[in-house]
Amino acid sequence: MRGATNAILRLSPAARVGGVVTMSAGNAAQAIAYAGRANGVKVTVVMPETAPKTKIAATRGYGAEIRFAAAMTDLLPMVQELQAQGLHFLHPFDDDDVIAGHASLGLEILEDVPDVDLVVVPVGGGGLISGVALAIKAKRPSARVIGVEPEGAQAVRLALDAGHVVRLERLSTIADGLAAPFAGERTLEIIRRDVDDVVLIDDETILEGLRFLVTRVRVVAEPAGAAAVAALLSGAVTARPGERVVAIVSGGNVDADRLAGYLA
Repeated sequence: MRGATNAILRLSPAARVGGVVTMSAGNAAQAIAYAGRANGVKVTVVMPETAPKTKIAATRGYGAEIRFAAAMTDLLPMVQELQAQGLHFLHPFDDDDVIAGHASLGLEILEDVPDVDLVVVPVGGGGLISGVALAIKAKRPSARVIGVEPEGAQAVRLALDAGHVVRLERLSTIADGLAAPFAGERTLEIIRRDVDDVVLIDDETILEGLRFLVTRVRVVAEPAGAAAVAALLSGAVTARPGERVVAIVSGGNVDADRLAGYLA
């Protein structure tokens, strides 16, 4: 909710009155819907038809109107249609105020672990890791920040390799919370400068991280939330001897039936 709340609070008077539209597979949808309701701003969310029922129900529960698109890659065109009708487009990750709100997480990490050496962050469109990296590198430049992306939704990794934003034609990952069809222009710029690396892991590795969190740590996470822990467990991200490590678990919105299947 950090980025969403900051962005809603900083809307122009006209945008507050007219309402906002955003796009999301579910996590940003809930956050922006919640922040909108708390601050009297009408929110419309474009979501894929494949979004988890838990995320759809929660987004509606926070008062947002939902429009459905056939797939993640179809969200932006529908958003642009609603934007043309007068709604303010609040980007779920490529927005300065969203990124600044997420930076508060980096500051909180430094309050709790001031000598942190390595921060591992799940990556979708790059909003969360951009904010965290901004704060960490400003206050503790020696610390490493490493992102983790699913192999089937590597929008940021491909953009870094290409040197520009790459729009994915197909997304295939169990971690729907990280299935962004493209990286942001702002987020890509920050990641290039302040993130040490972005690594890729497959879905089975993500599920191993999820099972570890649920059965050993007693933390219920969705696949997207387990990605950073999974990368550490698998060795995709390696801590150096003696390093203080923080793995961000962001996303616990998982349907009960899906979770049972993942654990089995």
